[in-house]
Amino acid sequence: MPLIELVWDPDCPNVEGAREALRAALGRVGAPLEWREWRRDDPEAPEHARRAGSPAILIDGRDVEGHETTGAACCRIYVGPDGRRAGAPSVDAIVAALERTRA
Repeated sequence: MPLIELVWDPDCPNVEGAREALRAALGRVGAPLEWREWRRDDPEAPEHARRAGSPAILIDGRDVEGHETTGAACCRIYVGPDGRRAGAPSVDAIVAALERTRA
């Protein structure tokens, strides 16, 4: 199973949406509902987590949508399957990233 991480800021309004999408994606691929969470401002968080926007879902250290972590404290904006902006990655984007790790 790949290493799955959810990175978030305490004031981010989209964290629960990201958790819900992650739960749904893991359920869809039949994987255990297990992941590591990092607060971006936690000094114990690894460097790659402190550089990610919030919320970010990383699989084996790679963003599910392929974005580079920049180090900027920012809110993440995602593009949903319908082309509209969203505050969290879509279930489909997470599933596709999980499937890429299995290939």
